[in-house]
Amino acid sequence: MKKFFLSVCILFFSASIHFSQTTPMFVTDSLDNYVLRGMKNWEIPGMAVLIVKDGNIIVSKAYGVKELGKSDLADENTLFLIGSNTKAFTGTALALLEQEGKLKLDDKVIKYIPDFKMKDPWITNDLTLTDIVTHRMGYETFQGDFMFWASDLTADEVIEKLGSTTPKFDFRTKYGYTNAGYAIAGKVIEKVSGLTWSNFLKEKLFKPLKMFRTVALSVDFSKSDNTAKPHTKANNQIIVLPFENIDNMAPCGSIGSSVSDLSHWLIAQLDSGKFEGEIKIPFEVIRRTRKPETIIGRARRLYNEGHFNLYGLGWALTDYEGTEIVSHTGAVNGFLSSVTLLPEENLGIAVLTNSDANSLFEMLKWEIVDSYLGLPYRNYDQVAFNRSLTRENQITELIIQWQDSVKMDIKPQIPLSDFAGKYKHEVYGFAELELNGNSLLLKLEHHSNLTAKLEYIGSNRFLCTYSNPTYGIKVFPFETEDGKVKSFTLFVTEGLDFQPYKFIKY
Repeated sequence: MKKFFLSVCILFFSASIHFSQTTPMFVTDSLDNYVLRGMKNWEIPGMAVLIVKDGNIIVSKAYGVKELGKSDLADENTLFLIGSNTKAFTGTALALLEQEGKLKLDDKVIKYIPDFKMKDPWITNDLTLTDIVTHRMGYETFQGDFMFWASDLTADEVIEKLGSTTPKFDFRTKYGYTNAGYAIAGKVIEKVSGLTWSNFLKEKLFKPLKMFRTVALSVDFSKSDNTAKPHTKANNQIIVLPFENIDNMAPCGSIGSSVSDLSHWLIAQLDSGKFEGEIKIPFEVIRRTRKPETIIGRARRLYNEGHFNLYGLGWALTDYEGTEIVSHTGAVNGFLSSVTLLPEENLGIAVLTNSDANSLFEMLKWEIVDSYLGLPYRNYDQVAFNRSLTRENQITELIIQWQDSVKMDIKPQIPLSDFAGKYKHEVYGFAELELNGNSLLLKLEHHSNLTAKLEYIGSNRFLCTYSNPTYGIKVFPFETEDGKVKSFTLFVTEGLDFQPYKFIKY
């Protein structure tokens, strides 16, 4: 299967190329080899690359296949989920409504959603529209995402449960990437415009920019033709993931697009909102989305110089070797993407991949940026790949140790059947543990498509293996008192949520 996949990558790709005299040699001579080598290293089934410079599409091409093991090639019109690159569209929607005089970004959230509540009444009354989309609500990065992502909750239930979650930090004191804040923004857009978030984007952005294949909702992505399939790495091999509906959090990450459509978005972003000679997005709107609102921290670069990282309305803002970079990345259910603008260089880059187990989507971007800035070639992707091997080996060794503990067939001091039963988390709701031979089966109230196998490894700890490998393999500690089980603590992979979730026996 792997030999077939590599043959496809090497022999076939769909391309649209327009080199100019100022196009760097890396792009003209080395891009294909760099991409194909990276795809081989990371075992990426398919990807697409876009470079826009001075209003021209320099590169718009796809490599590889839409689905591992199949011969259907990706092309420049193939749809990939772009994950959190959705946020710039949502931020632009808010700025458009402000420009039209229909809202102000300094307005309080409760002006539009009167029943919204945070645990602290003062925050409830003071929380603004800017706060919810610039990651300064007080939550830790990804806090709450386990409860919300790919769950059965509605958008309204997501918003209610977010408000019931105690922020880890004080309000407006620290950057904490809060996906669910964008769910609130989607509801505000709906209330103010009279259109659903998805229809607003379609009418105000996709149609004017002739992004006719782009879809706002994951459910529409699943029904579209010419779509890439999601992949991840599990048990040291790339696998196809089942489709998941993420539309309860749509405004933070559900758009599906192609490099062909995204070229229109990048051209408008780099030409003061103009596309095909006409203003499609007012420049004041574009400028508003790039206004720094939240301090992320100091910029750390592998080789070159940068000083700060800031956040606007769905865009990350930074300096790099004396020039401004406006960018974002996206990670969602088997896809990774990056979108990058260098306004002073009139340069735009997009990289889309149908695997969530790679760094090529970002490393290629930096290689292209450096080539246009006249900086030395660094081979970023090989450096990242070598580091990933070290991390992967460490994680694999730890999991093997845990699995070896399972094989020891250690017996708990309390009967295994006593661990079974119903448990409750104060915000999420219920979890059920069912006795299943020598293990326990975890079922979650709001995740009907997710289960997990819990196997005893000693000291009141169980090894948890989720049915969906993107949730990780984790160890759950249980609390006991006087021979009775009191609670357990649930963990998922840090790429989804850093927080522990304590479920108390009900």
